Amino acid sequence: MFCLRNLSITCYLFQKSRNLNMRKIISRYIFKEIAFPFIIILFVLTFVLLMGKLLQIMDLMVNKGISTFDIAKLIVFLLPSFLMFTIPIALLIAILIAMGRLSADNEITVLRASGISLLQLYYPVAIASLISFAFTIIIGYFLVPQSNFASKRLLFDIAQQNAGLGIKEKVFNADFKGMVIYANKIPVDGNYMEGVIVSDNRMAEEPNTIVAKKAFLVSDPASFTVKLRLENGSVHTVSTDFKNYRKIDFTTYDINLDLSSAIASISEDSKSSTDMTMSELLNKMKNPGLDAAAIRELAIEVHKKFSIPLSCIFFALLALPLGITHHRAVKSRGFAVGIIVVALYYLLRIGGEALVETGRLTPEVGVWTPNLIFAILGCGLFYLAYKEISLWQMTKIYLWRKLLKN
Repeated sequence: MFCLRNLSITCYLFQKSRNLNMRKIISRYIFKEIAFPFIIILFVLTFVLLMGKLLQIMDLMVNKGISTFDIAKLIVFLLPSFLMFTIPIALLIAILIAMGRLSADNEITVLRASGISLLQLYYPVAIASLISFAFTIIIGYFLVPQSNFASKRLLFDIAQQNAGLGIKEKVFNADFKGMVIYANKIPVDGNYMEGVIVSDNRMAEEPNTIVAKKAFLVSDPASFTVKLRLENGSVHTVSTDFKNYRKIDFTTYDINLDLSSAIASISEDSKSSTDMTMSELLNKMKNPGLDAAAIRELAIEVHKKFSIPLSCIFFALLALPLGITHHRAVKSRGFAVGIIVVALYYLLRIGGEALVETGRLTPEVGVWTPNLIFAILGCGLFYLAYKEISLWQMTKIYLWRKLLKN
């Protein structure tokens, strides 16, 4: 009897360890099915977003004489802000493609028939979503603010360098918005200019012509501004009807140069709040001098640092039941379904943020509502898939009950 009991316990433990090993093998298999398309889609989406800046970057390299090393650094600084959005999207589409492939080849059906539940199938998907969440929150919390600030610093250095390199002697330079600069002579070291003429058309009603014996480029890294400092010259102003003329002599005269055209406006879509870390955002929100609009903008950025990474969890929860279908031709539908889901999510996010900026919604409601909607939708679809009930069956049951009541 004792031997039989030991034998039964041994058989039970062997069977349990065998099942455990089998589940590990299945989990690794599903994880690999997700990982490969995830890497490909992440690369493609990031490259597509980078293509929007590529023409401007090539203009810096070809027309502005910027070094290849600076261009490479600029691309590296741009990547974290792109990855913040492409990682959740790539995860969603990769899960849809992987589950669609397994469903098309009836592997999901075989696994379910072998006693593998939907919760066990969700285990490798959950691991993939947690890894994506960890990477996204690290990128958004630490790398994005640092890279945005570093890219602005680099762009300023490039613009400052381009301002000095772009001005050639005996050549009319129109790289600066609203101004044309002419220098009669520039020494070999390029530290200053002699015989400078500036046509200043920034004020259309009063265009100025400035003549100076000497000029320097003066930069202020703290405020990201470059000034053209003129010495010993005069400002000539003629009214648009040519009836009035004014001359002002000066010893020193500073002109702020607009560098947006010189740097091709690469960072024009960035907001100052994106350059701040979490502590900086919270400290600035406590500033009593800020208006309500500025506080709302900072609050949006604070909530986005958590809501966007958490979308990885909700996308994975939603993608698993959406990817598992009973149709054969589903290998190519994962990408299309993923694009539709992502479009709906970001339409809700953009709309919510717009309502927050106008003061119609609080930052919490505007930023977190898309996540809440997709979390509820994912849980509902996951429950239906777990119970093996289709939406069409649920609709038919609901309509049949309505007819019976009537």
